[in-house]
Amino acid sequence: MRKIIIAVAAVAALSGCTTTEKDVSVGTAAGAVIGGIAGGGRGALIGAGAGAIGGLLVRNLRNGYCEYRDHNGRIYTARCR
Repeated sequence: MRKIIIAVAAVAALSGCTTTEKDVSVGTAAGAVIGGIAGGGRGALIGAGAGAIGGLLVRNLRNGYCEYRDHNGRIYTARCR
């Protein structure tokens, strides 16, 4: 039951994110889980960093356009940086 509550909270937290933020957060989480399984605490940290970088690379595969948030909180689409 606890895992289901955590999963629902994670999905709710990601629902307001831009695609770039989602790609990075999913990459970070996946890297941390895989790294944690493979190498414990230190592996989780290394995996989280690698996953974040992977998430940034995934966003560049989205036809060259990404979603960003400006200083007023509005979301807009532009060429990936």
